[in-house]
Amino acid sequence: MSVANPPVGDNSLLRDALPERKIGKVEKFLGPENYRILTGLLRTPASVIGFVLIALFVIVALAAPVIAPPVTSDPYRIPRDGFGAEPKPMGAEWKKNVPDVPFWYTPLTGKTEWVHLLGTAQGQYDIFYGLVWGSRTAFKTGFIVVFLTFLIGVIIGSTSAYYGGILDNILMRIVDIFMTLPYILAALIFSAVLTPIMQNKLFAPILAMVTFGWMGYARIIRGDILSIKERDYVLAARVVGVKDGRILFRHILPNAIFPVMVLASLDIGGIVQSFAALSFLGIGLPVGYADWGQLLSFARNWITSLQDYWYIVVWPGLVLMLFVMGWNLVGDAVRDVLDPRMRGKS
Repeated sequence: MSVANPPVGDNSLLRDALPERKIGKVEKFLGPENYRILTGLLRTPASVIGFVLIALFVIVALAAPVIAPPVTSDPYRIPRDGFGAEPKPMGAEWKKNVPDVPFWYTPLTGKTEWVHLLGTAQGQYDIFYGLVWGSRTAFKTGFIVVFLTFLIGVIIGSTSAYYGGILDNILMRIVDIFMTLPYILAALIFSAVLTPIMQNKLFAPILAMVTFGWMGYARIIRGDILSIKERDYVLAARVVGVKDGRILFRHILPNAIFPVMVLASLDIGGIVQSFAALSFLGIGLPVGYADWGQLLSFARNWITSLQDYWYIVVWPGLVLMLFVMGWNLVGDAVRDVLDPRMRGKS
């Protein structure tokens, strides 16, 4: 019986059917999966727009001391040009508590003295200054709340799913109780209770939002781990005596974390919006703190006169909308790349 010889030489037919793909330096550095995610994000027009918007806000936040130099030792206190109630129009002269003139101001505006570029809100708080420094407040609150809720949710959800039994029932009933509470209302009440107690007023609404915002992460990670922990490689790890902590953090969580990461990327814009809502209602932050929600709250008494004072609503509202839209666009693209089954769903 003759034995077929293996193919030798240049197999052009196989090369044409399966052409070689050159691997670039970036792909070698990031790895194939991370490279796929990066290219997927950069090929989506919506995500590119989102990244551009976020990059602009990052630049503004980092360059805030140059764009709007602080007047007092606390840069987050919006300088007041007097104590009058009626807002001043855009381009009005700035007479009191005037910041130093930065290098960019005169070439761009043609003026040698500060004016209220975007007008003032009620109480003579400068809107431009509040928007610039409010970008730092937005990033700070968004990242802190999302990180803490993500961490708490992942720990509780993964522990509940992995060990199961009575522990799972207890933890999930706690989640159910928290989820019955209206998020904004519960955060508002808890923040109002914490504000007189805490010295740093910024952390009162942050702590309140973390307390009532982690349940979604816990439920999603629990559902994924319940299916993953029954797979063969997890069962094999148990058989050979691998410790529970190593199985959970080395083998299960890396394969279950992507849906939760998608939710986290989608949540940043919503968290900033919720924080602005609390600030709009006067909860947590002191009056005059650089926050977009508080700038909008200064317009409440002038809603009937917006034909004359439109700028006190339009500029803070537009900035908040663009910030939230940027994160939502990026979050949608991350969702499509990490979990193609959810593409097109909201």
